[in-house]
Amino acid sequence: MLALSEADAALGHLQGLGHLITDPHLLIGPYVTREALASSRIEGTQASLAEVLQAGAEAEADEAERASGDVAEVEAYVKATYRGLELIQTLPITQRLMLDVHRVLLTGVRGEARLPGQLRRSPVWVGSPTDSPDTAVFVPPLPEHLGGLLSDWERFVNEPGPTPALIRCALMHYQFETIHPFLDGNGRIGRLLIGLLLHQEGRLTTPLLYLSGYLEAHRREYYERLQAVRERGAVQQWLQFFLTAVQRQAVDGVDRAGELVRLREGWVSEATRSRSRVGELIPLLFANPFVTVRRVETALGVTNQGGRNLIRDAEARGWLAMTHVRGRGRRQYWLARKVFEIIEAPPLYERRRSAEAGAGSDSTRFAAEDHEDMPAVGEPARPDRANAPRGTL
Repeated sequence: MLALSEADAALGHLQGLGHLITDPHLLIGPYVTREALASSRIEGTQASLAEVLQAGAEAEADEAERASGDVAEVEAYVKATYRGLELIQTLPITQRLMLDVHRVLLTGVRGEARLPGQLRRSPVWVGSPTDSPDTAVFVPPLPEHLGGLLSDWERFVNEPGPTPALIRCALMHYQFETIHPFLDGNGRIGRLLIGLLLHQEGRLTTPLLYLSGYLEAHRREYYERLQAVRERGAVQQWLQFFLTAVQRQAVDGVDRAGELVRLREGWVSEATRSRSRVGELIPLLFANPFVTVRRVETALGVTNQGGRNLIRDAEARGWLAMTHVRGRGRRQYWLARKVFEIIEAPPLYERRRSAEAGAGSDSTRFAAEDHEDMPAVGEPARPDRANAPRGTL
């Protein structure tokens, strides 16, 4: 299968990048945040990359204000990702790992009342809020069958076999979404597990693949491909879609990392010619391009004035620009705009398509395509949150 070969090669390049870069951990933060944001947006969460990064900068400096519900959900996804990466070092992908990650995902956010870290104990169905089991798009298995189904799922995920890792990832994700073991968070956990399985298989040991970016942009097709497997056994079409997503996002991940590395190397070279400690800001800016004086103080162990001096130096070099003032204390925020623009830029395949078609005609086409990828009328706003009978929560 050509799609498998191309996706394998692209993923191999991304894995190799993690080995070649001196400190790939400097790239992990932005990549994990992008994945968390896109995966949460698929379920209807409304938050921007800037809002999430700014909230992260505040949390690092221990000066966070209460985040909005949407931002808090993305932050919980980031925490769940790191929890999963921690657990996968010593545990296989099992119910124990899955339930722990699910608990982190739903703790302190809107789904907190929907059994975080526990399998559902009531029947559910997937569809619009007005649907019943008779009219729903999909009715997952009854709760009494979950134990056996998840045991089969665990065996498929963990037992060695001839099936290529990417094919196993695609089938694992389909099976998980179809079992639908939770009242809430099924889609987000299912996508998070893709990265963990790639890590377990040794195919991607640093989380540099933000697959949900493609799935969000092609949201309607994503839902339809999964449902077509359930209804018609259209496995080949689902595999083609999944492998295309992996290939395109892996290629974009390599390109984006290259841009970030080149920018970082330029700044490091510039900083080495200075007697200032400004070079110590660089890892901070690439982990999260939003900074406050307090964040610099906390991270570098400098005084308030020392932090201001470093920010002023970086500002003079064009690395930082003040963006706004916020909060009761009129806290000032600076942004490493060049870093942010690389992180936020559209994926490489969209940029290439735009360049080929021309800015004028392409903007119209993208708008139409974006409209086509929106959920159809009647699709659930939160497809990873199943409907349940009243009185069962």
